Amino acid sequence: MKKIVILPLVAVFILSCSPIKKVETPQIPLVSPTILANDVDSMSYALGVNMGNDLSKNIKSIPGGKSNTDLLIKGFTAAMKGDSTLISLEASQTFFRNYITKAQAQESEAKKAAGEKFLNENKNKEGVQVTPSGLQYIVLQTGNGAKPLATDKVKVHYTGTLIDGTVFDSSVQRGEPIEFPLNQVIPGWTEGVQLMPVGSKYKFFVPYNLGYGEQGAGGVIPPFSTLIFDVELLDIVKEQPALKVEEVKQAPAATTTKKSVSKKK
Repeated sequence: MKKIVILPLVAVFILSCSPIKKVETPQIPLVSPTILANDVDSMSYALGVNMGNDLSKNIKSIPGGKSNTDLLIKGFTAAMKGDSTLISLEASQTFFRNYITKAQAQESEAKKAAGEKFLNENKNKEGVQVTPSGLQYIVLQTGNGAKPLATDKVKVHYTGTLIDGTVFDSSVQRGEPIEFPLNQVIPGWTEGVQLMPVGSKYKFFVPYNLGYGEQGAGGVIPPFSTLIFDVELLDIVKEQPALKVEEVKQAPAATTTKKSVSKKK
């Protein structure tokens, strides 16, 4: 749940944090004092501002990205006041659910088609190689180290983008490489990184079925997304084998030598 912040406090915070030198001007009330007659009115208005701000952001994520703000406000106002609505609550819930399902399917099909079109064009570009699974890659730099196995743990730097150039993850931007078992990532990574000798840099073009599939991931990778990864294989991390209990030798007990202390006569 988001914290509700009273408007006067927000205004004070913004003004106090501004790097620009403030010019003393008479304060202009945000709304007429006759509207905000008491604390309840102020709280109610502030709540409306917060709800409207959140809703305006969330509505942009609706599949298709289209909405009629005037009708949204009319429906909201009628429901809040308990007035009769053009559509019953039950019918509204059913229609909204069906609309979202249909719009998501259309959006997913569009993503799928865009990815397939991209890969079909990309495979004919100079330097692009294609594996039997459909994974595409370009060798940017060839290292002289060993190639990892699927069971190995690797250390890499990478940047992941959508085909429109949107960066959704990057160890490079974080300034810290990442280590992970190669058989615990998406199939495109498991297959692709095994092609790389340590010290290499490859660019991978990963079809959705070798990536995050029909579900997408984390809200930042839509369903059916074709992904692009720039990967640098830094090392194959060798895990130290754990010693078996019987192999652990018990440390010898420390011996102490008591020194005789002669008493003075």
